Amino acid sequence: MNQFLKNTGEEPEQQDEPQLKSPRQKKVKKPETGNAFKRLLTDGVITKEAATEMLPFLLFISFLCMLYIANSHMAVKNIRDIDKLNKEVKELSWEYKSLKADLMFKSKLTEVAKKVDTLGIRELVVPPKKLIITNDEH
Repeated sequence: MNQFLKNTGEEPEQQDEPQLKSPRQKKVKKPETGNAFKRLLTDGVITKEAATEMLPFLLFISFLCMLYIANSHMAVKNIRDIDKLNKEVKELSWEYKSLKADLMFKSKLTEVAKKVDTLGIRELVVPPKKLIITNDEH
C-alpha cells in the first residue's frame, strides 16, 4: 500500500487489471515438521547408497582423529615426564654442590687436624727430614 494513503485514511482504489507476479515474489515453502535427519537422507541430498560408499572414508577419518587424540595425550605425558626429570636433575645438582662444598670444607688442614686429634695423631711442627740413600748401602 501507499504510505501516503495509509496516513490520510483513504482506501486505495481497486485495480481491475490482474497483477502480474514479479520474479522477486516467490512462494516460500514452509518446512515440514518431522525428523530433519530423515528428510535430509530421503530428499536426495545424501542417499543411502552414497552414505554407505562414504562409510570407509568416515571410518578412516575417525581412526585418524583417534590417533591424533592419542598422540596429543602422549605428548602431554612426555612433557610432564620431562618436567619431572628436570626437577629431579636440579635437586641432584643442588645435592651435588652441597656435598662438594662439605667435602671441601672437611678436607681443610685444620678440620682434618681436629678430626684426627681424638685418635692421638697431631700435626707436625718440625719439617720432615730428607733421607738420602746411596746405591752402595742398599
